[in-house]
Amino acid sequence: MHVVATAGHVDHGKSTLVRALTGMEPDRWAEERRRGLTIDLGFAWRTMPSGRSLAFVDVPGHERFVTNMMAGIGPVPAVLIVVAADEGWMPQSAEHLAVIDALGVHHGLLVVTRSDRGDADLAIEEARLELAESSLADVPAVAVSSITGEGIDDLVTALDELVASLPAPDDAAPVRLWIDRAFTIKGMGTVVTGTLPAGTVNAGDELQLSPSGRIVKIRGMESLKRKVETVTGVARVALNLKGVDLDECRRGMALITPGRWSDTDTLDVRLRAGTSDLLPRESLLHVGSASVSVRIRRLGETTARLTLEHPLPMHVGDRVILRDPGSRRVTGLTVLDVRPPPFHGRGAAARAADELAEWPDPPTAHHLLARHHYLKVADFGLMGLPPVGRTADGDWRVDLGWRVSQSQRLSALAKDHALANPLAPTLPVEVARQLLGLPDRRLVEALVRPPLRVEGGRIHRPADRPKLPEAIAAAVRRLERELESTPFQAPEAGRLAQLGLDSRAAIAAHKVGAVLRLAEGVVLPLTAEPRAVEILGDLPQPFTASEARSALGTSRRVVIPLLEYLDERGHTMRVDNTSRRMRPN
Repeated sequence: MHVVATAGHVDHGKSTLVRALTGMEPDRWAEERRRGLTIDLGFAWRTMPSGRSLAFVDVPGHERFVTNMMAGIGPVPAVLIVVAADEGWMPQSAEHLAVIDALGVHHGLLVVTRSDRGDADLAIEEARLELAESSLADVPAVAVSSITGEGIDDLVTALDELVASLPAPDDAAPVRLWIDRAFTIKGMGTVVTGTLPAGTVNAGDELQLSPSGRIVKIRGMESLKRKVETVTGVARVALNLKGVDLDECRRGMALITPGRWSDTDTLDVRLRAGTSDLLPRESLLHVGSASVSVRIRRLGETTARLTLEHPLPMHVGDRVILRDPGSRRVTGLTVLDVRPPPFHGRGAAARAADELAEWPDPPTAHHLLARHHYLKVADFGLMGLPPVGRTADGDWRVDLGWRVSQSQRLSALAKDHALANPLAPTLPVEVARQLLGLPDRRLVEALVRPPLRVEGGRIHRPADRPKLPEAIAAAVRRLERELESTPFQAPEAGRLAQLGLDSRAAIAAHKVGAVLRLAEGVVLPLTAEPRAVEILGDLPQPFTASEARSALGTSRRVVIPLLEYLDERGHTMRVDNTSRRMRPN
C-alpha cells in the first residue's frame, strides 16, 4: 500500500477531488458534510491501474484546523498540493506548503482543481513560482475538474507514477504508529487508527503506548476495511487493542516497538537554514500526530535545545516542526540528539553549540558516541542508530578518542594513589570508577592499558609498586620457611604476631602481593595457590570441602576461604551447594 495526503487552502476542492478519485466520502462528520468544510482528517482509498493500493489522508484547509492538518501530513511520504484554478494561490496554500517544506517532503504532485471555472495554466504557473524554493520544486502538475471529470485519468496516471517512485520503507524498522483516531466498537473494545510509515505489525504483537509506557496487545487489525494478520509500512491501519480503555488512548499518542525508541522530553535540534531568526522562546512542536508545548533555548546560530511538556518517542534524524501560535510561522528541525547531556559549568552551552555545528544533517552514530563517550548497544537502538565503537566487556561501546584520554587520566590516578598509600598502593576499581564519574566498573577496566593491570578488583602499577618495609618483608620470609613443607597449615593469630605478621602487617603484605590473606587471621605463602590447584586437580571430580580439606592436610578454618579464593581466581567452580570441580584450562 501507499499513502498520500492532500494539502491546500480551504474550499479548494481537496475532499471533492478525493471523492472523484475513490468514489468514497472522506468527510467523516455530519457537520463537515453539512458545512462543506473539512474539520478533521478524512480517509479514502482505491486500487490504481498498476494494481497498487493507494490511500488518501484528506486534511482540513481552514486556518483554525491547522493542527489537524499537521497530524495528517506528518506521517505520510507524499502529498498532493491542491490549488483551485478560479482562486489561485491563497494564504493557507502558503501555510500548508511551509509545513510540507519544514518536514522535508520531496514527493508529490501539484493538482489544479476546478479547471472548468478558471485559467488552469495561469494557476499552475503561479503555484510553480511559490513552490520553486521549497521541497516540492519541480513536482509534476495536473489540471483537473472533479465536476466534468476532465484530467482525472491523467491524475490517476500521475499518481501511479508517483507511488512507483517512492522509496521502499524498511519492513524491519521499529514500529512507531502515531494515533490519529481512537474509538470503541461494541464487542471489540478500543480501536486506534494511524499511518504506519515503516516496520511490520502482526496480530498478537505487543506494542508500547507512548508516553504512558503501557504495554498493549494487538487483538486484530484492519487495513482498508479488510481484516489482515500482518501489515507493513507504508499503510493505513486500524488496530484493535487488548487491555487498554478508550480514555487511555488519544490522538498524538504513539504505538511503538518496546525498547527501540527514546521516550524523551529533551532534544538538541538543528533549525532549517534561513529560519533561525524566527524562533520564539516558547512554541508548539509537531511530530506525527502529536503536538506538544516546548521551551526553546538557543545554542548556536542554527542549533537549539528543546524541553518538551511531556515525553515523545523520538530517533536521531527525525524531522519535526515548530509552530509559533501567534505568528503561525513554522520552522523545520532535524533532531540531532534525543538524550543530550545536561549543561554543567560556565560555557557548556557554547561548547555544545560548537560541537553540534560541525555535525552533518542527520548525524551518524560515530558523532553521538563521540559526544556521549560511551553507550550501551541498546542505547544505539533507542536512538535509531547502528552500534559503533570499541567493545568494552559485553554491551558497552566506547569512543576511541575518549578511551585514550581517560586511560591517561586513569594512569595518573593510579600513580597518585600509589604515592599517597605506600602500604596499599593498588587502586580499587570501584574508587577509580567514582573518581572518573563512570556508571559501570567495566568501563574502568576497559581503560586499563599496560603497564596497568587489573587483579582482584584493584588496579596495579608494577613500575610504581613500593617495597615492603624490611621488618614486614622479613616476617613474610619467616612465614614461608615455617610453611615450606605444609603450605596449608595457616598459623593462628598468636603465632602470626610472633612471626611479625599482625593484622596490619598481613594486610600490607597482601596488598603488595607478598602473601595470600584469605580471611582475618588466615595467611598463607604465595606458593599455596599453585600447590592447591595441583593437589585438587588430582582428586576425583567433583569434590567436597571435606575431601579438599583432607587432601590439603589443613583445617576447615583454612579450606573454606581457600576454596572461595580459588573460585574467584577461576581455578574452581561450584557444582552444587556441597561440591566443586576444577575449571577446564
